[in-house]
Amino acid sequence: MLILFGVAVAYPLLDTIRLSFFDVRGLSAPRYVGFGNYVALFHDANFRQALWTTLVWTVSTTVLSVGIGWVLALACSLAPRATLVPRVLIFSAYGIAETVTGFIWLGIFRPDAGGLLNAALTAVGLGQFTHAWLGDPAAALGALVVAYTWAQVGLPLMLCFAATQAIPASIIEAAYMDGASGLALVRRIVAPLSWPGVRVAVFINLLSSLRAFDTIFVMTNGGPVRSTETLGFFMYRESMTQFKLGYGAAATLVLLAAVLMVSIPLVARRGAEAK
Repeated sequence: MLILFGVAVAYPLLDTIRLSFFDVRGLSAPRYVGFGNYVALFHDANFRQALWTTLVWTVSTTVLSVGIGWVLALACSLAPRATLVPRVLIFSAYGIAETVTGFIWLGIFRPDAGGLLNAALTAVGLGQFTHAWLGDPAAALGALVVAYTWAQVGLPLMLCFAATQAIPASIIEAAYMDGASGLALVRRIVAPLSWPGVRVAVFINLLSSLRAFDTIFVMTNGGPVRSTETLGFFMYRESMTQFKLGYGAAATLVLLAAVLMVSIPLVARRGAEAK
């Protein structure tokens, strides 16, 4: 097991750390630069923009996915059997590959009359609001957030719904005896007790958003003018298209640090609560 861990995790990580201290461009000989790549990163306007885009992207997709999923879960908890089919349909989007999600929403946001969104706006007499959604730097990131949220909301829905179903029946019965029903029951009993499912959903969605790549690649390729370029996409562009392997390795480690900063406190807190 330790050998497998070393081959699959430790060696690639250590080699990435090693690369980050060198200027490696394509097939040229590596040149040691120490922390030069890291210094250059934080002086790079494109990197700073990618950091900001990653923050906006991660917070937006997580808040929307978990928020919508939680509200839907609370609504479904009022009629579990009647909402079985809608829950399955919503969750099915989560099982679609991110590349496929990208192509689906690429068709929806097409700028011409063939785009479903623009066609729908035109059909209802709102043609003046048609837009090149993915070609406008001010709108492209929002369009991506909508697409990614659509694909991700199913998991928070299921996690939060499972948390509502784990509430002891005795608590629900006691609430009914005290006169709580409908929305009051959801607000005072079900919502607070489903919070563990919300925390798990936040953790998973944060990590998913930080590593998101395929949907962005398919829909915008990081554009227009790098307005949708996250840290993961910045790393890809610098390493795979600019062939600056050392620079890309440094960006990779910054992304890894961001993931660890998010995950370690959440895991530690959950472990403390479990005790």
